[in-house]
Amino acid sequence: MSALMRRRTFPVINALGIVIAIFGLLMCFPLVCSLILEDGASEHFQTSCCITFLCGLLIWLATRQKERRDLYASDGFLLVALVWLILPNFGALPLLFNDIHLSFTDAYFEANSGLTATGASILPDVESLPRSLNIWRTFLHWIGGMGIIVLVVAILPLLGIGGRQLFKVEVPTPMKESSLTPRITETAKGLWVTYILLTIACGLSLYEAGMDGWDALIHAFTITGLGGFSSYNNSLAHFHSISIEAVTVFFAALAGMNYATHYLSLTRRSLTPYFQDSEIRVYFGVLLLSILLLGCYLSFGDVHLALLEAMRYATFHVVSISTSLGLTTQDYTQWPVFAQLWLLFLGSFVSCSGSTGGGIKLMRAIILYKQVYREIIRSLHPNVVYPVRISKTPISENVLYAVLGFSFMYMVSIVTLTLVMSFLGASPITAFSAVIACINNTGPGMDMVGPMSNYSGFNDLQTWVLAFTMTLGRLEIFTLLVVLTPAFWRR
Repeated sequence: MSALMRRRTFPVINALGIVIAIFGLLMCFPLVCSLILEDGASEHFQTSCCITFLCGLLIWLATRQKERRDLYASDGFLLVALVWLILPNFGALPLLFNDIHLSFTDAYFEANSGLTATGASILPDVESLPRSLNIWRTFLHWIGGMGIIVLVVAILPLLGIGGRQLFKVEVPTPMKESSLTPRITETAKGLWVTYILLTIACGLSLYEAGMDGWDALIHAFTITGLGGFSSYNNSLAHFHSISIEAVTVFFAALAGMNYATHYLSLTRRSLTPYFQDSEIRVYFGVLLLSILLLGCYLSFGDVHLALLEAMRYATFHVVSISTSLGLTTQDYTQWPVFAQLWLLFLGSFVSCSGSTGGGIKLMRAIILYKQVYREIIRSLHPNVVYPVRISKTPISENVLYAVLGFSFMYMVSIVTLTLVMSFLGASPITAFSAVIACINNTGPGMDMVGPMSNYSGFNDLQTWVLAFTMTLGRLEIFTLLVVLTPAFWRR
């Protein structure tokens, strides 16, 4: 390896070693849970923890340099891409070591689905797993929901490695230049404190609603991370509880909002930031209108449900799929196709920027709408000056171009990956809905990948395509594509 290449990649690989080592230490949590539960999985977690931590430590030691420098923009892209491609290999170790006879492909897919907070499971019977393994699966949601990179950003400066560029690459929002505090480390810590408090509140609420302690813990990780894994084969339908569904809807709606707004509300001890956030107003407007539309459609359409029952199912599934949570209480593939497509459509854009949800994010959708409206006005009045504004603040042309470019690549990715899945043998509906569900990190789709089905019916090649699709969606397309372009590697 040339001296130039070493100077460029060694700081990134060194930071990667730190991330892997921290990830190994996080496995101590399910290890302790397994010891308490005495479910027989503790040895597997102990082995996985040791392997992961030692690999990270060795990578860090082998790439240490006397000269420390901050991570450049290109370093941030490369490190984030490497983390999300490599960590699932280590996250899959507990699944491989347990006696559930998974291939490496299936174990990687399951771990990647957990870490990307997608919730697309390949396991046909999760109830037969040791409970600590279900804790690990949903804990991956929790780690990946906010992004382990954001956690490490708070630690990297202590080791002489700055993290501002890394944070800007990882946080999912179209406008990443501003931070909540003057120091990026304090921003990361503040977001994680907010995330932890919301998780605790969710777990306690689920416990009060009727779940036992372990189920409340498992589903709190799933809900706040907006993942989708459950410890039961039929998801939340297992509980048949309106109170549990209400708690889930409430906290999923909170998790689908911008964590920066939650953080500001907590620090200022005021609800004012919520009313000042224009994205949140649109967010709840879309959710409410979709609930009313779908509820009335299920009640007065071909399904013929009682109005209150229809509203109950509509409320839960609109919030769950829109925020990319992916938990279900009913097999909505039995509903008319319009209702299924509407849910998939909502999962593509409703989550707010800065949330743990997937899709293109609502802020981008708002900007796209305003840009289209501006072009209509320009067609009528070519000389008019009509800036695109969000909350009376003009949006720069750079942001507009970035949003347009992202939206184009989002559509191109869906079409291309759907064609690839169809070429590999999947039916058109299954291929399309699986790609949509994976790139939006939603989990359930239609047909073969419906809410009461799983992803075990795909062959290995199709499984790898969908695993790549999850990562592509979680890294919001450009983060991964930038690293794959030849220009990135040129001197």
